Amino acid sequence: QREKQLSVNIPQGVETGTRIRLAGEGEAGLRGGPNGDLYIFIEVKEHALFQRDGIHLFCRVPVSMPTAAMGGEVEVPTIDGGKARVKVPAGAQTGKQMRLRMKGMPALRSSNTGDMVIELAVETPVNLTARQRELLREFDDLSPGRNNNPRAQSFMDKVKAFFG
Repeated sequence: QREKQLSVNIPQGVETGTRIRLAGEGEAGLRGGPNGDLYIFIEVKEHALFQRDGIHLFCRVPVSMPTAAMGGEVEVPTIDGGKARVKVPAGAQTGKQMRLRMKGMPALRSSNTGDMVIELAVETPVNLTARQRELLREFDDLSPGRNNNPRAQSFMDKVKAFFG
C-alpha cells in the first residue's frame, strides 16, 4: 500500500452524484495484473443565492413595494460573477417569475447552457416614519373598493360564494 496524490480536472456542469473515472489509478491487480480504476463521486456544495435544478438556476430576489407596484428594474447576480438587470412589470406580485435565457449552468459534455429563473419577493416596508405611515393611510383611503388588490378581491369573492 502507498499513498499517492492525484490532480483531477473537474469538468464544468457536474452535479452531485456525477462519477469521474481515473483509469489505472485504483488498487493493484491480482497476481501482478493491471491496476484497477479509481472512481470519484462528486458532491456539489449548496449555494447561498442560487438553487439548482439540472442546468437551470433559481434565485429569489427581494423587490421593494413601490418598485413592484409601479414597475422598475432590479439588479441580480449571475452565477458567473456578473450582474443582470431585470425589468419588473408594474403590479408585480410575490412569486412572479422571469427567465434569463442562457444564464444558468452549463450542461455536462454539451454546449447547452440552462436558464436562470428569477422569482420576485415583494417586501412590505418596516420601521416606517410618521410621514410614511400618513402617506400609506392616504394611499389606502384613495383606493375605493380595493381595486388595487386583485388577490384580496378574488379571495373575498370566493368567501362570499362559499357562505352565499
